[in-house]
Amino acid sequence: MTVIVGCPPEVSSTAAVHLAAMLARSARARLVVCAIVPVLPRQGTEPESVPPARIDARATLESAQASMPADVEASYVVREARSISAAMLELVAEYDADLIVVGSSAAGVFGHLALGSVTSRLLHAVQVPVALAPKEFRMPDQRAVERVTAAYNGSVDQDWAVLAAAALAARLDATLRLAAFAVRIPPPYTTRLGTEGDAPVADEWVSEIEQAATVTQRRVAELPTTPRTVELSIGFGRTLTESLEDVGWETTDILTIGSNRIGPLSRILLGARGAKIVRHSPVPVIVFPH
Repeated sequence: MTVIVGCPPEVSSTAAVHLAAMLARSARARLVVCAIVPVLPRQGTEPESVPPARIDARATLESAQASMPADVEASYVVREARSISAAMLELVAEYDADLIVVGSSAAGVFGHLALGSVTSRLLHAVQVPVALAPKEFRMPDQRAVERVTAAYNGSVDQDWAVLAAAALAARLDATLRLAAFAVRIPPPYTTRLGTEGDAPVADEWVSEIEQAATVTQRRVAELPTTPRTVELSIGFGRTLTESLEDVGWETTDILTIGSNRIGPLSRILLGARGAKIVRHSPVPVIVFPH
């Protein structure tokens, strides 16, 4: 397994480096750290010298190497390309990479993710899973992924994403959790009549999720390699953020989500709900192309 982490110029990549190190450590994978130099049109006939962008790339790699946990080995390369997303796609092909790791945009809130224009373009073009590191993500030395949580809605159309998460959990020697997230708005009534609100509908939905999860868990058990354990968790809240928090999280968790099936084959297209889950996730997220 090969993991590539992209380090764009003039942006801190410490969070992405820490996530890439944790994943590489857990999977015993090869790790490649790449500083990307934008290729600019040549102007005039100035004497040859080291371009400032390449000097910045060296500084970026030095910073990444300083951030790398001591127990993780990595290769460090500089790549020139017309864009960051183009460079990452070239690296995937060159190294036959299995996973790309990138960080949150500068607009992200501490501990959460924000998809900038570069990451969005990469998601739409890449054919391998992309791991997204929350802003300021840090992981102490020697820590590995302990649990993979697959966003789950009980739909047969999303079984492929759960199976991908299960295969990843097995590779990382982690447990697998299926997590469904429900937003429930409390009833606005103050009298006893009608205070049940949407409870009957929610109860029926929970029953359907549990039944679907039982079938999905059987399919996971049929995989060549399986996670240590498989469980189901359902989170409730008045907002998606609350329902995400309701399932509980540990520092060694990652969340996985599948691309919207209406997108191009082997590409990543997040639907509106998927994009919200990514933005509000309190842990790193891996997005699978369908």
